[in-house]
Amino acid sequence: MARLQVSSDTSAFEVPAALDGAGRLTPACAAAARAMIDAHGFVVLTGLLSAAEADQGLALITATIADPERRRCTFASETDNRHLRRDFCALPASPPVLGFAALLAQRLEAVIGEYCGRSRALLEIITLTSYEGSSHQYLHRDPSGVLSLIAAVEDVSEEQGGTVFVPGTHMHPGAEMRQAGATYAMMELFRRRANIAVLCHNLAKLWHMHRHRAPALAPGELRERVFSTRWDQHQPNLLRFVLGKNAEFSLAMLGPRTLWRLYRHRAEMKRLFRLVQSAPRKGTVILYRSDMIHAGPDNRSPRPRRLFGMSIARDIIEPKYWHDGYSPHPSLIAAPLSLGDLLETAPLTLAPPAAPVRAATR
Repeated sequence: MARLQVSSDTSAFEVPAALDGAGRLTPACAAAARAMIDAHGFVVLTGLLSAAEADQGLALITATIADPERRRCTFASETDNRHLRRDFCALPASPPVLGFAALLAQRLEAVIGEYCGRSRALLEIITLTSYEGSSHQYLHRDPSGVLSLIAAVEDVSEEQGGTVFVPGTHMHPGAEMRQAGATYAMMELFRRRANIAVLCHNLAKLWHMHRHRAPALAPGELRERVFSTRWDQHQPNLLRFVLGKNAEFSLAMLGPRTLWRLYRHRAEMKRLFRLVQSAPRKGTVILYRSDMIHAGPDNRSPRPRRLFGMSIARDIIEPKYWHDGYSPHPSLIAAPLSLGDLLETAPLTLAPPAAPVRAATR
């Protein structure tokens, strides 16, 4: 990203998954994961899923995307969804999908249960799939009071765009007292600094796509992504940026006083905050607090990036805010589920290997 350093080294936030005889995290591993979330807002659990289990998750995603009637998400990147730059889709609450979600919830119960009660709602099960030419999301916070999960069902490269996090920017009692009571103000200042770079990056990328037709823009796509009046919080839309119609980032957020503070505190922001982009290996699972600053990057590779996602409420969430920030499938809305329901659901079991076929004898 232009003039903003992003590290791809997540080793300081990784915990190797260690499972007991029942296939759940060991107490020591769960304690390490909880400590990481408390300190940094997220944890990267490597090797949580076997290759065969990850393949099952990938099969659920590809089956959903192959359905022409799939339910696309409405919480972010709607324009990318329309132009097939992303497939952010809600997965149906079918037995195979719920079995895979139950496998994750039960394996991670000792961590998830620390933050989410058994009665708390399962907000969504989704696929976060992106293709070449997608836009980099603005750095943002999701609605608070949620624990989210991302599972890598195949290897993700830096070019494919793993999630970007700003460690330590989650919100909790007492955090605002750091930096002489200016913690949250400094976080917001850094977010605006980063989003200047995101806007410039997205505009430069679109201009390159327009000039070189690689990847080719669809008819009207450039206009819709840059000058449309349609709502989309994560496009480099100059019209809505100038008019102040984007709640994530707009010109109204860059007044003279803010620009002066960006200059004055540039060294302090560099010391306090850093951007870390995950490029998870197959089988890695990331747990993160919804209120930490993060973003979904663009895919700069011709290979699709496919991730499995799930979000569980930590607190009581009113339906309006639930549907503003998350996209449950109609089947999940019709028959709501809780964490406790997942913990009691039969987990996904792998199909036994096919018996070898004997050659016919004469």
